[in-house]
Amino acid sequence: MSLYPGIVSALGGLAVVAFLLALGLAFALSASDGRGWLRHALAGREGTPLALGLFVALVATGGSLYLSEIANLTPCELCWYQRIAMYPLVPLWGIALARRDFGAWRYGLPLSLAGLAISAYHVTIQWMPALDVVRCGVGAPCTARYVAVFGFVSIPTMAGAAFVFISMLFSLARLIEKEARMGGVT
Repeated sequence: MSLYPGIVSALGGLAVVAFLLALGLAFALSASDGRGWLRHALAGREGTPLALGLFVALVATGGSLYLSEIANLTPCELCWYQRIAMYPLVPLWGIALARRDFGAWRYGLPLSLAGLAISAYHVTIQWMPALDVVRCGVGAPCTARYVAVFGFVSIPTMAGAAFVFISMLFSLARLIEKEARMGGVT
């Protein structure tokens, strides 16, 4: 019995949860009341965003490796570009967590935003192949959807959800760093 359907469904479910958490975090970061709530929720646990970022990057990296190396799905060219943006985030988050370095957002946020832009384009051409201006030259076609969890969560959708959540976690790390510099006052 194959574990593939369960693993892909779990990854799709995690992508939906990551996206919803990212939306909540974006709203919290955008309002002073939300930042106050975050401040209270993280009191004494400021390293949580770093650990959570490492977890998300590990799951995304592990999921992509599972899909290509165990499930034998050939990554398209855009999938490779998304991997190039995601894989370095694992050691970056790991080092940031080990050193409690909230300034890691300076290096990681550009990677996660680049990955998010690639994912957004990839999802767009999967739904509207006529908009494909890149024309993948190797591996699988970029417009193909090999996975459709819940009917809409494809592989680049999963990557995009991870990138948006990671971007919000980097934004939270930036806020924590800023408040630490200012002595806890926003």
